[in-house]
Amino acid sequence: MTSKRRCFEPGHKPKCLVIVDDTAEWDRAVYYASRWAIRAGGGVVMLRIIETEEQNQQWLGVAEIMRAEAHEAANAALDRAAGRANGIAAITPERVIREGNPMEQLLDVIDADPDIAMLVLAANSGAEGPGPLIVLLANAVGTFPIPLTVISGELSDQSIDALS
Repeated sequence: MTSKRRCFEPGHKPKCLVIVDDTAEWDRAVYYASRWAIRAGGGVVMLRIIETEEQNQQWLGVAEIMRAEAHEAANAALDRAAGRANGIAAITPERVIREGNPMEQLLDVIDADPDIAMLVLAANSGAEGPGPLIVLLANAVGTFPIPLTVISGELSDQSIDALS
């Protein structure tokens, strides 16, 4: 169950949640969220989800190495995204790394931080579709606990500036 949003109460500030993944369009979501943070006087939370698979006990040593490599890659991706946000809006975003089912982890992060006011995703404009997370969220939009903003991966910085 999602906790009450408190982002506009005294002592709180609104935050925009962005998923930093391996898609080409993550930069568009970070750009929009950073611009939004400037205008709203808020912050940005960047989330990287590492999907885990059932680990066979026999391969536990290999699994631990793979997990460490996944965390290293997650931190590198968040470093790039945080650098981008800082360059856009002179902000230092919060960074969160989670492991497990993407929808469960996403909802848990939202539930844990009552200042998260919105989720921003960027959609792929290619023939392969908008992206796996957007497809996954399409079924949950009617019951999602916060507003969802989907930015076209084709929008330029200038177009996003005009919208945010």
